Amino acid sequence: MQKPTIQSILIALVAFILSTSSSYALTTYLYAPGNGGSLSPIATPGIGGGLNLDPALPRTAECPVNGEMFTEQERAVWEGRRPLFVMIENSVDARPQSGLGSADVVYEGISEGGISRFGAVFYCGVAAADTVIGPVRSARTHFVNVASEYNFPLYAHVGGANCSSPDGGKTCLSDKRVQALEQIAKYGWNQDNDLNQFSIGFPTYWRDYERLGRTVATEHTMYSSTEKLWSYAEKYRDWTNESPDGDDWSDDFKLWSFKDDAETGERGTKSPSFGFWENYHDFDVVWNYDQTSNTYLRKNGGESHIDLNDDSQYDAKVVIVQFVEEEGPVDELKHMYYEMIGKGDAMVFQDGQVIEASWKKLSREGRTTFTDTKGKALELNRGPIWIEILPEDNDISY
Repeated sequence: MQKPTIQSILIALVAFILSTSSSYALTTYLYAPGNGGSLSPIATPGIGGGLNLDPALPRTAECPVNGEMFTEQERAVWEGRRPLFVMIENSVDARPQSGLGSADVVYEGISEGGISRFGAVFYCGVAAADTVIGPVRSARTHFVNVASEYNFPLYAHVGGANCSSPDGGKTCLSDKRVQALEQIAKYGWNQDNDLNQFSIGFPTYWRDYERLGRTVATEHTMYSSTEKLWSYAEKYRDWTNESPDGDDWSDDFKLWSFKDDAETGERGTKSPSFGFWENYHDFDVVWNYDQTSNTYLRKNGGESHIDLNDDSQYDAKVVIVQFVEEEGPVDELKHMYYEMIGKGDAMVFQDGQVIEASWKKLSREGRTTFTDTKGKALELNRGPIWIEILPEDNDISY
């Protein structure tokens, strides 16, 4: 057999690079504004996306994550999967984001430097249609602690806070408590549920420099879609609805209690507003309550917070403000530490009313529970739930 020459190796290498670049360019083109590619949810037949739902079908299937009612067709899709928990950034340059409006539950908390970040749970609300999500950003330990409640969810992120060793691992620049990547490895997530873009790449994840209609820095350009992530997990990792112990992920999942909306005459008028850090007004939040629809409409940094997928304003049926202990910066990299395991105060906004409450989480994998002043578990309205993780001494207006 003739040995390959240097020239033939170089030709093959160039061909590979060209083909890869062409593939990347094509995908970027398809997802770029004005090039015929859809920026709305993309129907992907065969794996949940692309269901031709009959609007007349009864909604008898309760979502275990937020209590919203869906069709039995959609239930059949989500029961074959585990939830997705996706890290989505909220820097000003990342807005408007894609996909948060389709999440079942959204957690918001500070990443560092006064900039908030989202951990979005996708499960029931995207069963019928593939949904573009992003910009996807890096992992943080307080979000890992929350994600752990969902019994090995598929955790999608782009890298994360880590040891950041200057000497090959002998010492770390970061505080051990905030080393998200090391914790992910310790918990066995690398083998069981971690969808780190660093180990997956294109085409499950892709960069789109033009999606926002303006040029932004590279860190604000990473996207994926719900079907791409679920499809990759099943095809290449054999991750479906089963947790590592072989049981359905939901078998050990503690459900919150849910209820229907209050009657119109029983609804209040409370609209919560707050900031995360003083004088970081780009991240101030207002949830304007609409009594007719019994929903809360979100404003961020003084402007309506819009989903790029369909130009709709983010809304919620329930807004929970969870007060936690904030510490930091805890290292020279300016990481913040938020204590998500333990107990503290909370405020629950639903039906235009405010409920003084408490939260408790006994362990990393334990479910965060919310109770009233008498210790009774709260019944939450069915539908999208947003949980705002605030420093415990912050003020709330309503």
